Amino acid sequence: MRTTYFDAMNRMNRRKSSSEAERISHATTRAWEKYVERGRADEEIEQSVRSEILESWARCTDSGISALAVATPQKIGEEDVSVLRRKNRSLCQAARAAFERLAPHLTDSGAILILTDQTGTVIDAIGDPQTLELGQEIQLEIGGVWDEAVIGTNGIGTALRTGKPTYVHASEHFCQGIQSWTCAGVPVFDPLDRSIIGVVDLSGPPDIFQPHNVALVVAAAREIEIALAEQQRQERTTLLEAYIDLPRTHDSDEAIVLLNSSGRIVFSRNTDKASDQSRDNLPIGRQLLNLSSGMTDGDLAAALPPNLAATVIDILKSGNEVQGAALILPGKAPSLTRPKLKGVTIKPRAGVEESEIVIIGECPKMLEAIEFARRAAMANVTVLVQGETGVGKELFARLIHSHHTKEDVPYVAVNCAAISGELIGGELFGHVAGAFTGALREGKSGKFEQANGGVLCLDEIGDMPPELQTYLLRTLEQRAVYRIGCNKRRPIDVQLIAMTNRNLRQDIEAGRFRRDLFYRIGTIVIDVPPLRERGRDIDQLVQHFNFTLSTKFERGILEFSPEAMAALRTYRWPGNVRELRNTIERLCLLHGDGAVGLSDLPDEICNPQSSDFLFGGTPAAATGQMDLDGIESVAIQRAIGRENGNLTKVALTLGISRPTLYRKIRQYNLDRGK
Repeated sequence: MRTTYFDAMNRMNRRKSSSEAERISHATTRAWEKYVERGRADEEIEQSVRSEILESWARCTDSGISALAVATPQKIGEEDVSVLRRKNRSLCQAARAAFERLAPHLTDSGAILILTDQTGTVIDAIGDPQTLELGQEIQLEIGGVWDEAVIGTNGIGTALRTGKPTYVHASEHFCQGIQSWTCAGVPVFDPLDRSIIGVVDLSGPPDIFQPHNVALVVAAAREIEIALAEQQRQERTTLLEAYIDLPRTHDSDEAIVLLNSSGRIVFSRNTDKASDQSRDNLPIGRQLLNLSSGMTDGDLAAALPPNLAATVIDILKSGNEVQGAALILPGKAPSLTRPKLKGVTIKPRAGVEESEIVIIGECPKMLEAIEFARRAAMANVTVLVQGETGVGKELFARLIHSHHTKEDVPYVAVNCAAISGELIGGELFGHVAGAFTGALREGKSGKFEQANGGVLCLDEIGDMPPELQTYLLRTLEQRAVYRIGCNKRRPIDVQLIAMTNRNLRQDIEAGRFRRDLFYRIGTIVIDVPPLRERGRDIDQLVQHFNFTLSTKFERGILEFSPEAMAALRTYRWPGNVRELRNTIERLCLLHGDGAVGLSDLPDEICNPQSSDFLFGGTPAAATGQMDLDGIESVAIQRAIGRENGNLTKVALTLGISRPTLYRKIRQYNLDRGK
């Protein structure tokens, strides 16, 4: 049979005289009895007991631990052990090789090898079967809690408490019930930040142990730490590769922090160039947040510490698995040059006095919407653009027009909600003289004819009267228009872009919108995501509006505090991008010094749960308990109250047309304030 380490040690111990060991053991037992009786040490006890053991006894006395305890009083169940193992997955994986290597030496040794987490809870145990069975009597088994504050002086708990390799022999244990054991525990340190994450312990009957056996456990603990360091090195390499592969330009001067899958900092660069508030307390190993696979960029921004801001947050993946996140920190001073942002630029139309349009965004849903718009332009098919009020649906209509296969084609836009039901038919399809009351004497061509060869954009198509929906369907199917009051067929070649903030499928079920028209206008459907679902795009939009509006008003660039940026990221934005732009515009005009703190933001942003969020006696409700319609109605009602019922100003503030505002007031049965 193979000779093990423990066989050799046992033979050597048997050769030695046991008289000295017995003398020391008896002296320690007498000192323990005397200490328990008096509750303190005297000179005789101090000469008989090692100082580190006496210090532990003193802590046990101060904690009120009973010296007559026979076993640890705490043990967790199998389900909780499974949770603990998942939480300490890296530690368990790193310990596997060392435990497998030592297992053959432990089979008939009388010793067991134990792994605990940072709380002293046993999560793995191997070794001599008889000793494992004996350990169950004192709950020295998987699930048992061996923190010093629970079961007194012991190799596991005292090593955790002191952070040093510790052996506790027989009556050196504070609790009488475990004095028939000897144990040697060594802390396992996290290579990232040198914090204690667990303990490796060797336990068994007193006759198989000597103090120098601690060296064996130290070697096992260091082997585990080396395995952990290799895990972390591979993890860091994977994160750096995922960061480099991101579809955006990397600035070598930007301050970056990489978080692993548990939200801990594993890499940082140029943090000395970050703002003072962002730079503080960013050591390697610090856990900034609890990262889970289902989190979005916005969730990450909201979970960051209040004093930490990030201008960009990237989810880092390997395949489909989330590996971590990259945080780009703001610089020490606001940039005075135009920020480099991810987006699409639309040039002004020929012969039209208008500014350049930029669609800012790089979240997956925005990139998908932009790609759909480009494909729709090339295919020249009807398009339905859906999205909440203020998301920028009209920008996608302009994007499609700008990518049209022909240059300088007409672009005609009509807001179906801004024209009365009696006039919209003539506006769209044209009319002949005397076709209806108010018709022009000489007749008039409609928007379809004006857009011939180009793009016709119908905003808020869900508000089109049902009788005109039939007329529109016939026009699209026949690719020809009939002016009201005239039977002459006028061929047209128009790419129709319909836009709506309504749920047309619900309108179909309610009989307010034709099903066949819905499928006719929705050859390609573009869903523009609401701002609250766009994650890091909020930061980019803030930068964009900050620069463009500050330049427009000849003001200094605004500098947002981390708390202000955190509030902007977590706000629900019922008015979406339009509301964000209006917010930045107000800040540019009102804050001459350029510094924007949390208190400078509108009440609904810095204090969304405020009781004065609602007006007109409407009962307050937490936004987290409201659906989207409820949030929108709250925003409108608040604006009405703020503008004292002036609906023109309300519509201007919210960035919507007056007909849309009137419809929303009717829809939500709001108090108009007059």
